[in-house]
Amino acid sequence: MNQRRLPIAAAIIGCVIIIGFVLSVPHTRDLPRPVESEKVVAVIPVVSLHDGYKKGVHTITGNVTAPNACAQVAAHASLSSSTPGIVVAVTFVIDDNVCLQLPTRSTFSTTLAAPAGLPLSATVNGVDATIGS
Repeated sequence: MNQRRLPIAAAIIGCVIIIGFVLSVPHTRDLPRPVESEKVVAVIPVVSLHDGYKKGVHTITGNVTAPNACAQVAAHASLSSSTPGIVVAVTFVIDDNVCLQLPTRSTFSTTLAAPAGLPLSATVNGVDATIGS
């Protein structure tokens, strides 16, 4: 009787192992399907600007949302060559060190000698930005 129990027990254990393997292996139908066309939404940066004018010099201060607290924000103002106005070029220098990845408001300031009453426009890393309040 012991001789018949050994093959039956081996068959049961083998079936359990095979069934467990089949159920635990991921199937191709379980994998996420690639999205054929994802819509890319362009994010237009928003820059807040304040222009103070005194004795022929514009002092332009503002703030912009940086990707993280470690990003260094720099600004440079120049006269626009295409339309009459002042262009404030804001750039981010991203720090690759460990940093908390939360958007952070960063301030900047720049000066420019120019006539009074010129309209302001802004770019962030070369992309036209919306001027907010």
